[in-house]
Amino acid sequence: MKTAATALLACCALAAPAVHAQKFPDRPIRFIVPFPPGGGNDILARAIGPRLGENLGQPVVIDNRAGAGGNMGTDLAAKAAPDGYTIVIASNQVTINPWLYGKLPFDIEKDLVPVAQVASVPMVLVVHPSVPANNVREFIALAKASPGKFNHATPGTGTPQHIAFEVFNHAAGINVTHVPYKGTGPALADLMGGQVQSAIGTMASVEPYVKAGKLRALGVTTPRRSQAMPGVPTIAESGLAGFEVPLWYSILAPANTPRDVVARLSSDIQKTLQTPEIRERLTGQGFEVNYLNAEQMADLMKRDTARWQKSIKDIGLKLD
Repeated sequence: MKTAATALLACCALAAPAVHAQKFPDRPIRFIVPFPPGGGNDILARAIGPRLGENLGQPVVIDNRAGAGGNMGTDLAAKAAPDGYTIVIASNQVTINPWLYGKLPFDIEKDLVPVAQVASVPMVLVVHPSVPANNVREFIALAKASPGKFNHATPGTGTPQHIAFEVFNHAAGINVTHVPYKGTGPALADLMGGQVQSAIGTMASVEPYVKAGKLRALGVTTPRRSQAMPGVPTIAESGLAGFEVPLWYSILAPANTPRDVVARLSSDIQKTLQTPEIRERLTGQGFEVNYLNAEQMADLMKRDTARWQKSIKDIGLKLD
C-alpha cells in the first residue's frame, strides 16, 4: 500500500503542470498599459487585446496605469500575483531605465519575466509646421544658431522618445530643451498647438498628424526607411551617420509565473499576431509585427540592457 501511495503521489506531481495549463485561464486577464491612451503601448494593447482574449477563451481587460514615465504601471505588474492573470505591455524603456535612475521600485531581471515581443516601430523626428526646417540638417542648423530657443515634447522623462532625443542632441551637438508630459496624447496636443516645437514620437502616434499637415516629419530613427513613410529619410542618412534608436514592445508577467502559463500566453500572442486583420491594422499604423517567444525576448532584453548601459554613460544622462 505504501508503494502504491508513493507512486500515486509521484504521478499527481508530474501531472500538476499539465492540469495547471488546462485550467488556465479561468477568469479575465488584466492587461496593464503603463501610459495614458493614445501612445504606442496603448494602441498595440487595444489592437491585440480582444483577439488575444478570444484565443485564450477569457476577456483581456485593458487597464491604463500611467505615471512616472511608465514605471508606475510596470511596478504594479511586477508586484502582482505570479499567476498569469496580470500582464503588462512594456517598451524597451525597461532596459533603459535601470541606467537612468538611481533606484527603481522594481528590478527588471528579478521581478518580471518576458512572455513575448509583439512589435517594433520606427520613431520619427517631427516639428511644428511653423519651424522653418524641411530636413534634419536644417533643424540642427536652427538649433545651433539659436541655443535654448527650441523645446521637444515627450510622453515622460526616461521614455524611449526622451532618450532618443537626448541621443539626437548628443550626436548633433545641440541642446533642444526637454519638456516632459504625462503621455503621448498631451505631448502631441501641445506640439500641434505650437507650445513646443519638436518631438521624437512613434510612427503609430504621429503618422495621422503628418498626413494631415499638422506636423512635419524630418527623419526616422531606424537604420532603414519605414514602409509607412518611405519618403522620410533616416536620421543616419541625413547627416548623423550611425544614428539608430530602436523601439520595441514586449509583454511581461510577474516573476515566478509558472512556465506553462507563460508558454500558453506566448503561444496565444503569436496566434493573435498571425491573424491577417491584426497584422494589417498594425502595419497600417506604422508598426512592424515581429513576434519573439519568451526565450528570444529574454536574449534581446539582455543585449539591449548592455547597449543602453554604455550609451547612457556616453551621453552622461542621469535622472533622480
